Amino acid sequence: HVQLVESGGGSVQAGGSLKLSCVASGYTYSSNCMAWFRQVPGKEREGVAAIHVGVGRTYVADSVKGRFTSSQDSAKNTVFLQMNDLKPEDTATYYCATDSVGAFDCYSGSWAARTFHYWGQGTRVTVS
Repeated sequence: HVQLVESGGGSVQAGGSLKLSCVASGYTYSSNCMAWFRQVPGKEREGVAAIHVGVGRTYVADSVKGRFTSSQDSAKNTVFLQMNDLKPEDTATYYCATDSVGAFDCYSGSWAARTFHYWGQGTRVTVS
């Protein structure tokens, strides 16, 4: 079965950096879109970044552009979310998600939370 395991969350001061990891297993890694979402209580999940692991192209939401980047280590079936210059408003639980989204839709950001059927357990990021 599909399994996504996130790690790398924690507490950091404003201006600091964190790198989240998401290890995937149980499906054909190279054909999927891997997306990163974040959620705070009472709000909908917000998509912040994605990478189509087959073509390697990425998407970053305007709200985090210039600070967050997505990358991968395909040999380890792992995607990363590098978060720099963190702000208190970045405080949230971060999730990775995957599904067989087409490459163009993936790296153009043409998706939403409902697009993805497979989710990790989330990792908490707190910025103070």
